[in-house]
Amino acid sequence: MEEIRFNLLGQVEAWFGSRPIDLGHQRQRHVLAALLVDADRVVPAARLLERIWGEEVPVGAQGTLHSYLSRLRRLLAPVADSVRIERHPGGYAVRVDPDLVDVHRFRRLVAQARSTTGHPGDMAGLLEQALVLWRGEPFSGATSSWFTAHRDTLQREHVAARLALCDLLLRCGRDADALTIASERAAADPLDERVAGQVMLALYRLGRTADALACFDRTRRLLAEELGVDPGAALVELHRRVLAGDPELLRIEAGTTGPGPVETITWSAPASLPPDVHDFTGREGQVELLAERLVTGARAVVVLGMGGIGKTALARHVAHRIADSFPDGQLWVDLGDAEPGDVLARLLRVLGVPDRAIPVDQAERGDVFRTLLRGRAVLIVLDNAATARQVHPLLPGVGECAVLITSRAGTFRLDGVERVELDVFSAEEGMALLSKLAGAGRVAAEPAAAERIVALCGGLPLAVRIAGARLASRRTWRLDHLVGLLGDERRRLDRLAVGDLEVRASFAMSYAGLAEPERQLLRLLALVAVPDFPPWLPAVLLELPIDEATGHAEALVDAYLLTVSDADPVGQYRYRCHDLIRLFAAERADQEESTTERVRAVERALGGWLALAERLTAFVPGPCYARISGGAHRPPVDDLVPDLSPEWSDTWFDAERSALIAAVRQACGLGWTDLAFDLAGCLEKYFDLRGMYADWLAVGREVLDVCVEHGNRLGEAVMRRGLLDVTTWIATGPGDAMERMRVEARVLWDLFVELGHDEGAADAAVMHSWASTAMGRYDEAITVAEAGLALAERSGHVGGSARAELALALAFFESRRLETAIGHTHRALRHARGLGNPRVVATALQFAGIGYGEAGEFGTSKRMLDESLVIARAHRDSYTEVLSLLASARLHLEVAPSRARADAERSLALSRRYRMTHHIAQGLELLGLLMLGEGRPQDAVVHLEESVTLWRTRGWHSYHAAALESLGRAYEQVDPVAARRAFAEAREVYLRIGDTDRAARVPA
Repeated sequence: MEEIRFNLLGQVEAWFGSRPIDLGHQRQRHVLAALLVDADRVVPAARLLERIWGEEVPVGAQGTLHSYLSRLRRLLAPVADSVRIERHPGGYAVRVDPDLVDVHRFRRLVAQARSTTGHPGDMAGLLEQALVLWRGEPFSGATSSWFTAHRDTLQREHVAARLALCDLLLRCGRDADALTIASERAAADPLDERVAGQVMLALYRLGRTADALACFDRTRRLLAEELGVDPGAALVELHRRVLAGDPELLRIEAGTTGPGPVETITWSAPASLPPDVHDFTGREGQVELLAERLVTGARAVVVLGMGGIGKTALARHVAHRIADSFPDGQLWVDLGDAEPGDVLARLLRVLGVPDRAIPVDQAERGDVFRTLLRGRAVLIVLDNAATARQVHPLLPGVGECAVLITSRAGTFRLDGVERVELDVFSAEEGMALLSKLAGAGRVAAEPAAAERIVALCGGLPLAVRIAGARLASRRTWRLDHLVGLLGDERRRLDRLAVGDLEVRASFAMSYAGLAEPERQLLRLLALVAVPDFPPWLPAVLLELPIDEATGHAEALVDAYLLTVSDADPVGQYRYRCHDLIRLFAAERADQEESTTERVRAVERALGGWLALAERLTAFVPGPCYARISGGAHRPPVDDLVPDLSPEWSDTWFDAERSALIAAVRQACGLGWTDLAFDLAGCLEKYFDLRGMYADWLAVGREVLDVCVEHGNRLGEAVMRRGLLDVTTWIATGPGDAMERMRVEARVLWDLFVELGHDEGAADAAVMHSWASTAMGRYDEAITVAEAGLALAERSGHVGGSARAELALALAFFESRRLETAIGHTHRALRHARGLGNPRVVATALQFAGIGYGEAGEFGTSKRMLDESLVIARAHRDSYTEVLSLLASARLHLEVAPSRARADAERSLALSRRYRMTHHIAQGLELLGLLMLGEGRPQDAVVHLEESVTLWRTRGWHSYHAAALESLGRAYEQVDPVAARRAFAEAREVYLRIGDTDRAARVPA
């Protein structure tokens, strides 16, 4: 006969037999629940209102309550024989047998179990009947204080019942069942010593003595860390008896339902999944994929990834999601390094096979296992698999079973098993998990700090979970405080530990599984502070042939301790080490490598980059300064990258840019000044070629400071030379850039002379000459450039000779001696072609083209400037392209204004992008002249005013005067007074540099 049942231990429900009764919306269901808690008793109306709405009962709630009760009466009318809602003076009652309400039935069964004096098995059976009634959180969705308090009481009763059941199961000898319950509770409350004792006893009886002892150690550590106390006497005594192998611990009570001789094996549907991860976050795509493949697809999938990446959490979540698709049960096994035969024995026990019926032979155990699963739909989760060999004997035969495996072994492959690899969380996923754990309000209040926490955790889910747990347990902490704690690299792994969650322990498991060469490689790699690295680095660190060393690196990839990227611009695969793994490996290096070996390893690594950069920088089309080196160690590299030809030089720097900058900074941090200035010097031409002026400034200043601090005068000179160049041409703000260049170039010249470096002195002399020309000191510029040329030729510095010839050409151009200037450009071009530096060739063509344009030879000028542009663009040399465009625009100003405009606009766009102040000013003047020619004087004034403002800071007087003259011509049409001011200032500047002819041509 069908009967009514009411469920409050989960969603509030009513069932009549197998049919659900629609109780209406949630608030209406909660009214019924508030009455059913006091089934068959009158609940005063005021108390009922408070139970539903809390202490602040809204106006009109009394009428709403009457409405809810009327509807409930109608809904329950078909079962009025069993239940009815009555109105009494001052209150209401539900007339129903309390045993038809799961809350009351649960409490009756628990009380009956406690009062029973029979066998433990009988008492356990009553508690199991009581606990099976629970379907989730009582009164799900109800939020009033009364429901919350009543829910808390029930949950405490639930925990007590499960603990009591665990004790009874241990008394009966049902150790596997007891372990399932106790382990779940231990995860929820790791400080409960009673639960720890249950886990220890169950593990010991199941033959897992080491795990039982580990449980004690973990509990003792947590008690000390969290509460500052030692374990109690009972747990200590149990630990002693486990250590001693006390046979009395294996005894079960006589007459119970413990294991005994059996003739047949009876199927027992397993349900050994650990609880779902209630705050599971992200991985939506992988969850959908795994669910689909396990339920309807290949039926066997392995989830792979580094320690702490969230493999187990994902497996638990997916297993619970699809559990209903496997009605014959779910098996969960944490494999670790267990042998397949031992695992099979554990699985057979869970499936109901008594110990006496479990075969000794592993293969026979596998036969029994597959026989039991034949024709059944069981989900098997094999967590933390070490190898495919370990898993293969545990796979079911044909049928409806599915297998979900997790492993940190990238080499894991089995026929018919699909692979799904996990990566670290995105920033958004990490923030979402942190919000769930620490509280969305706290994360929203400090979003930048939250993002920094996720970044310091490297997006590793385990690390983010630990950080969130620490914040959750420290409600007074600001997120910025945790950022500060995690910011200390030396203690970061210490701070990423809470309870039994520890990032370091996760990595240690992977590390322990490596062969010694791989462990050493990981340790040494951690000492090199670069973001990624090419295959030759392991060879340099281990001092092994590259093929052998790469094999060890690939083993680290297989263990998910390194990741490998797509090919870089030169076709090399690059390796990367997660930040937290690097910290772990650095700890191991401190403990397992001598100080001498650690230093030598870093010298070999950074020296390898230096040796390659030095070899290839010669072919980078950039400034042709003298290459001045120090005495840093350079390991042999010819056999490591033998196929890097000169045409790949700038592309190689593209690939290695981040690593090279990081290597320079590590050398600075270690005080290795020779290595630091040498590497930084190798980068200067590349920085200039790619317009990376901010990087050039930052790296150069850092190395300069270290060289000065350690008294490395040669390194100081080399860095001052590069910094003088970049700060002169990219500088902004007040001051006379060319005057500063002249003064500093003179000081630099003296420094190189003091050091006995003619090549460096030649470079400084050219800088001096250039600045003198800009200031109108033409005779001085020529004298200094000739001195620089002599120094360059004496020292065999071909690039210095080319630069000195260009400096002479510039001085003669500015002083209006065109024929002599053009002769120097041709000599510079010969040097440049002999040097094989496309930048210098393009620059010499520019100067020659400008000279021929001034001389009225338009065709020759255009041909040379166009050739210069082709070279610059072929090498993505923005600086040279801008100069050629400016010269081309000026050449075409009168004869082809549309070409002039296109060249001027592109030059201005590039100049603004790379902060080339000098060239911005030139581009603005040219565009102003074009607008003036188009009859747009007001627009011309805007551009020319900005140009003049910039020239005031540059200190190049001839350009400044020309821009003022152009501004005056624009103002003539809109503001005659302003025009006279501009012309007067232009004449003054021309006269300052001795150019009386041009001063005379300026309108009065």
